[in-house]
Amino acid sequence: MTRVLEARDTSAPSSASAAASERTARRRALLEWIAVHSLGVAAALFFTLPFVFVVLTSLMGGQQTLTRDLVPDTWEWGNYRQVLDTPGFLTWWKNTLLYAGFGTLLTVVSSVPVAYALAKFRFRGRNLALMLVISMMMLPPQVVVIPMYLFWAKQMDLSGSLWPLIIPMAFGDAFSIFLLRQFLTTIPDEYLDAARVDGCGELRTLLRVVLPMAKPGIAAVALFQFFYAWNDYFGPQIYASENPAAWTLSYGLESFKGAHHTDWNLTMAATVLVMAPVILVFFFAQKAFVEGVTLTGVKG
Repeated sequence: MTRVLEARDTSAPSSASAAASERTARRRALLEWIAVHSLGVAAALFFTLPFVFVVLTSLMGGQQTLTRDLVPDTWEWGNYRQVLDTPGFLTWWKNTLLYAGFGTLLTVVSSVPVAYALAKFRFRGRNLALMLVISMMMLPPQVVVIPMYLFWAKQMDLSGSLWPLIIPMAFGDAFSIFLLRQFLTTIPDEYLDAARVDGCGELRTLLRVVLPMAKPGIAAVALFQFFYAWNDYFGPQIYASENPAAWTLSYGLESFKGAHHTDWNLTMAATVLVMAPVILVFFFAQKAFVEGVTLTGVKG
């Protein structure tokens, strides 16, 4: 009987210690959860508040902008109509859609076969070709801008248009080729071998087997190229600055800001109209974009 009482006395402190340790672990886990989510909320506010400020300023009257008031006294939705009615603004939209949309299509169509060859074909000089692609990624565009401008403007007589920026995309893009190549290496070779056994040629294997499995990678490349073309300022400045009818939104926005440098509500409204399509595209395609970028680094 004495032994039983002693066993109970020794087990009671151990169970109490275990319960205290469990409470401490739960408290620590709760504090970690609060800390992590607080940092996440702070980071989200850091990136979101500037955009909220731009949107609110775009809806203010001309007398309220750049004051201490953060919320518009009256919501001036007519600012957006006034921006859209600005001569040339819709033309800038059309040119930007042409540049971004057509350029993205050409980049994807031209880069996929090259990436497929570098990822799945075994041929002499493959590593050298891959090194050339990587070296082209390291080459700043400013290095070749003068010879490229002389070729397109003097030899091809295409200055004052966006074609010198669109046509080269039909010959592939080094970054897109490398990104797609890295993604295609994650596709098992067994799928390709099975298609070849069934009588598929390389083109049919690419179209029927590889492309459906490479949709996330292609989506990531397309979004990267679309964002680059939509926000490109350097290219249109070099080739299209002399022709206002060929201006894009990024270059035209600079001219708009110069003409309305005191009307910050209109400048902010124009900025929102320029940013909105990119934000919407990323919002609806972010799942495929994140998946493509994540899977690209799985295998080298």
